Amino acid sequence: MNPIQTTTTLKERYSGILLHPTSLPSPYGIGDFGQDCRDFIDYLVRAGQKLWQVLPLGPTGYGNSPYSCYSAFAGQPLLISPDRMVADGLLTEKDLLPLPKNDPKKADYDGARAYKTRLFQKAYENFKKITSGPLREDYERFCEEQSYWLADYALFMALKDANDGASWLDWPDDMRIPTPAQRKALADTYRDAVGYHCFVQFLFFRQWMSIKAYANESHIRIIGDAPIFVALDSADVWANKHLYQLDSKGYPLAVSGVPPDYFSATGQLWGNPLYDWEARRREDYKWWNARVRQLLTMVDIVRIDHFRGFAGYWSVPYGEKTAVNGEWKEGPGAYLFQSLERNLGKDLPIWAEDLGVITEDVTALRDKFAFPGMKVLQFAFEDPNDNEMMPHHHIENSICYTGTHDNDTSRGWYNHAGRAARKKARMYMNTGAADITWAFIRTALASNARYCVIPMQDVLDLDSDCRMNTPGTAEGNWTWRFTADQLDPDWTAYLAKLTRLYNR
Repeated sequence: MNPIQTTTTLKERYSGILLHPTSLPSPYGIGDFGQDCRDFIDYLVRAGQKLWQVLPLGPTGYGNSPYSCYSAFAGQPLLISPDRMVADGLLTEKDLLPLPKNDPKKADYDGARAYKTRLFQKAYENFKKITSGPLREDYERFCEEQSYWLADYALFMALKDANDGASWLDWPDDMRIPTPAQRKALADTYRDAVGYHCFVQFLFFRQWMSIKAYANESHIRIIGDAPIFVALDSADVWANKHLYQLDSKGYPLAVSGVPPDYFSATGQLWGNPLYDWEARRREDYKWWNARVRQLLTMVDIVRIDHFRGFAGYWSVPYGEKTAVNGEWKEGPGAYLFQSLERNLGKDLPIWAEDLGVITEDVTALRDKFAFPGMKVLQFAFEDPNDNEMMPHHHIENSICYTGTHDNDTSRGWYNHAGRAARKKARMYMNTGAADITWAFIRTALASNARYCVIPMQDVLDLDSDCRMNTPGTAEGNWTWRFTADQLDPDWTAYLAKLTRLYNR
């Protein structure tokens, strides 16, 4: 007798690498969209990966955090490749000299900014002489298509330059809170500076969309990142004050944070201005629709940071030194995402960053729209008890990470973890200390979660000195870079083999 035959259709599973473009190799002081970026995409293909997760791609301000940008729409000028500007005929090879100091293992934001600003200004002067042709046509089309945010951003940056980089709250009144007539006069006065910032954004989007096309042609999907809040010193707030909880002078009435918990007796005071959700509802969340629509042209999937803030957010009175004296306020809940579905379509490709103390209303909101949530292996082993981060509890509609940009590397985590956490990790993954990082990777790939993302530092088995960010510290973050010679072909092949083994 023949055995009963059954047919099972297995769902597609995906894995990929978390790497911000600033961490790429480049001779210009910081990773960018040059050939090394395409080489990294080729590496992902060789390693059998299908996903590339990046951090927010916006123009960073003080501290260089990609989670605190001058705009939720604009791109980071430092990621623009000088080589691509040469290829476009905007610069010559001679213009690139002298090259900046370049530490191949550490991004130099200040040095790269000084160097590239000189190049941008030279390229802009050359571009202004181009009155016709494909490049000019592409620029005019870009400015028209992106006008809904570009005009505000370019004028904001021109005024910031005119005020030596000061926060807009410290500008003269006619710049800080301009009337329509004053704004028009400012745009006329600073017309050339506004044009310069539009041009730089054109370069960013021209290069990034070429990178995205190359990734997609290589069957790599890009996961972007959208911080829930925006920076106070941003074009978003300056140009849309009525959509935030501000006083008549533009100062916040309350700011963002999270309450005291096991990890911090005083909570975390982030300091972002809070949204006026009622004002946004009256506009059918127009700004959020525009933001997500644009992001979904730049990336294939959007990870929303601090998703729990849509269910309820921690509101701290402005001027408080800690987050202790805050209170929970109701967020927009399902209304926002229903608006996104009406305007952008159903089944939005959104991932929810749902880490931290998550209440039932947050889980219900996430599940109502079937957004995958995050599982982090380091958190699983830090808890001595059984917990939902443990791989045997992972649900299919989730993303398993060995760690995130805010975590230590897996090697670093193990070296600094307590004895009980180390023992739990070794026993669960049946490994010794020497193989701990690849045990993390194997376990993440084997997870029942449909998606798996591994920080590049773990693929390279690096220690704590290579972590991307240490929350609560102001210095030394966001600078890690890798070098091309670290991509060992044998380990690349091994990652591809593991990926095939776990059907990703």
